[in-house]
Amino acid sequence: MKQFIKLYIITAVMAFSLTACAAPSSPPVPSEKKTNSDLFEGYSMSHSHSGANYEHWSFDDSIDIKELRKQKGKIYSNPDEIRAVLAGGVKTDMENGKSLWKEGLMFDGIEPMPHMVSAANWYPRTEDVLPNEMRITFMGTSPMIRPAQMNTSIYVELGNGSNFIFDIGEGSVANYVAAGVALNEMDTIFITHLHVDHFGSLPYIYEFGGWNGRWEKPLTVYGPSGASPEYGTKAMVEGMLNMLAWHTDAFDVFPAGNAIDVVEFDFKDDGGIIYDKDNIKIIHWRRSHAKDGASGYRLDWKISDTESLCFVWTGDGRPTELDIKYAKGCDIFVTELQTETFGVSSIVQGVPPFLARYTVDTHHTPAYASGYLASKIKPRLFMTTHMAYDPYLNEETVAEVRVHWKGPFHFGAPDGIVVNVTPDKIWVREGILPDHPNSRAPQFDMRDGSDFRVPMPKKQRVDIQQKEIRDLELDPKLYYPKGYHPVLMQEWPVDRDIVIPAAQVPEAMKKGMNTKQEYMDKARKAHGLPSKSVTRSSDDDK
Repeated sequence: MKQFIKLYIITAVMAFSLTACAAPSSPPVPSEKKTNSDLFEGYSMSHSHSGANYEHWSFDDSIDIKELRKQKGKIYSNPDEIRAVLAGGVKTDMENGKSLWKEGLMFDGIEPMPHMVSAANWYPRTEDVLPNEMRITFMGTSPMIRPAQMNTSIYVELGNGSNFIFDIGEGSVANYVAAGVALNEMDTIFITHLHVDHFGSLPYIYEFGGWNGRWEKPLTVYGPSGASPEYGTKAMVEGMLNMLAWHTDAFDVFPAGNAIDVVEFDFKDDGGIIYDKDNIKIIHWRRSHAKDGASGYRLDWKISDTESLCFVWTGDGRPTELDIKYAKGCDIFVTELQTETFGVSSIVQGVPPFLARYTVDTHHTPAYASGYLASKIKPRLFMTTHMAYDPYLNEETVAEVRVHWKGPFHFGAPDGIVVNVTPDKIWVREGILPDHPNSRAPQFDMRDGSDFRVPMPKKQRVDIQQKEIRDLELDPKLYYPKGYHPVLMQEWPVDRDIVIPAAQVPEAMKKGMNTKQEYMDKARKAHGLPSKSVTRSSDDDK
């Protein structure tokens, strides 16, 4: 008994798709037949399909498939079979775009976005932030430093070119570098409180960001006051500068930027606006963290008359009514949490149960309470960070959160978690951060008409070092190989600032150091904002 299968011989170059499978309003012009008479002798064409440039042949199972393939013949499924396979498991009708069923229990609006290079992972410097998008990257996620979790820091980038750092805990700079953020881009920092795990990397950013291109604008630090002046952010920065006196003086032999502005706000001024630029407002409120002077932050960004986005980072503290009041209705609500497993955790982590219990009950948000806060605030996505991310804890943590919160929830841990947010979609990915990254080139304003300026160092070695120790330096001839002796550069080559018109900067340098400015120009133009220099402070913006 003959068995018939369907053979479609491609006779012209065609784009095969589901759309092509549907019958057009008028038949296409037939293509010229290109068949091998020997191969198809004895077989007749049953019909010519009206929807595409191919012929439909019927034949029995005695046909030589290998020979057919040599003649570039292909066997295709029919349109109904193709549609059944490609549409299987897809919740959206592929012809009319209508939703066929609700997928998942809590994933309305939680889905990948078309512009993503990969829906599974985020790769540094492969995706621009879109004009109506917010991107949040967790650069540090734990109070206790360990290889996959540096101290707490959250990086928020907006589609108008603005970016903000919320807390800058010890070790987190390594993840900023791995994520492709230039050190001189890290210039606007909001500190929730003055525990060192929330500002420990500030000395590094101050010194090395200033060395690496932050020459014409200050590092700006926002933070709360204390119950008395010595406990405020300003006093902390003054103490830091005293601590760094040797380092700063040593770095003065380089073109270094030492300017730092401190915006200290009254921690008691709940709901006070501390930042209001480019349709972005940031407010603060008190948190109960055992000592006066701890704050939470809310960022609201008005994208247009009809669209806006909001981000909240509470910092550390016990849950209060103020958290609900000022975070309510925000798109992304991030708080810290501690899981109620003190007995087990004491065995694993080596912390006595009474110490853990006392610490949480006076300073922190239990996981149960974090879920309760989320149930009152009702964010589009609830996230937790500043937490231990451990296999033995994670399921218990989720269970405790779920006692009160049934909506979308994700850990802001371990380090490198990336969240993309638009007015209608949210997606969370793991960032692929290299273990041995090189720093991104410092970013400068190299637009036409701009100047690339390298400031004259404030000091030379002769100003800060004894001649005797320099005279004891080995003669380079002792260690350089024969035939190799570079011209040493032991003094700054000129006696004033180096100023180069941007048009004369080599293209290779400009390509690496002007990318942020190019993106900034495009992003701000999309929002109708005036041009802004990445090199100079806002007072000098063009």
